[in-house]
Amino acid sequence: MTMPRMQPKDGVAWITGASSGIGAAVALELARRGWTVAITARRLELLEEVALQGAGLSGRIVAHAGDVTDPEAMRAVVEGIESVHGPIALAFLNAGTAQGNRPDGLDATTFERIFAVNLFGVVRGLAALMENMSDRGKGQIAVNASLVGYAGMPGSGAYGASKAAAIHLCESLRFECDRLGIRLQLVNPGFVDTPMTKRNTFAMPLLMTDQAAAARITDGFARGGFEIVFPRRLAWTLKLIRLLPYPLYFWAARALAGGANRDG
Repeated sequence: MTMPRMQPKDGVAWITGASSGIGAAVALELARRGWTVAITARRLELLEEVALQGAGLSGRIVAHAGDVTDPEAMRAVVEGIESVHGPIALAFLNAGTAQGNRPDGLDATTFERIFAVNLFGVVRGLAALMENMSDRGKGQIAVNASLVGYAGMPGSGAYGASKAAAIHLCESLRFECDRLGIRLQLVNPGFVDTPMTKRNTFAMPLLMTDQAAAARITDGFARGGFEIVFPRRLAWTLKLIRLLPYPLYFWAARALAGGANRDG
C-alpha cells in the first residue's frame, strides 16, 4: 500500500506541546505553507499568543487547550478539532518535558512525570488519532523523539529512556500503521534552542534555532520518509557509538558528553 503524504486540502494539522519551542515553530511553518493548524498545550493563553503570531500567513493557527497526560482530554481535543475544523490529516505529537538525573541517585517521581508526557502522552495521542484515521483509510502522524534516544548518555536516564521508548514504539507501530493506510514518521532532532534546552548547563554541539528545526521537520513531512533526523553529523556519531563494544561505548559516550554527568 502506498502511504499518503497529507496536504492542506486533505484536512487540518494538529500539534501537541505547541505553546513554545519546536511545536510553536512547526505550527508557524505549517501555517506559512497553507495549513490550518490546531495547536494544543495546557495553557490556553500561550497558545493564543502563538496563534496571533500566525496572523497574516497563508494558513491559520487555532488554539485548543488540552493535557496529554489525560486520556479523556486527548480524545475530547481530537473530537473537538474535527467537529469544528474538519478531519485531522497531519498530526505532530511533540509534547515533551525534560529533567536531569539527581546526582545522588534515581528519583522515581521524575521518571514517572517524564514518561507520562514523553511516552504515554504520545500513546494517548496515537490512540485518539489512529481510530479516526483508520476509519478514513488515510492520515499522517509524526512523533517527536530525540537523538538522545539512540544511546544512553550521562545524566539523561529518564529523558533518554522515554525517548528511546518512543523510538521503539514508532518502529513497532509502523507495521500496523502501514496496514491501516496511515503514514507514521519519527522525528529525531539534536539540540534545538528552545526554552527547555536553555536550562542545560552542558555544551550542546551543533545547536540550531527552532525555526531551522521547524523547516527541517516540515520538509520531512512533505518528503514522507520514516525518520526525520538532524543534524546528520551528530546522528551518525551516535549511531556509530551504539555499535561499539560496551567498554568503548562508555568511553565514547562519556567523552561526547564532556566527561561529566549532565544536569539538564
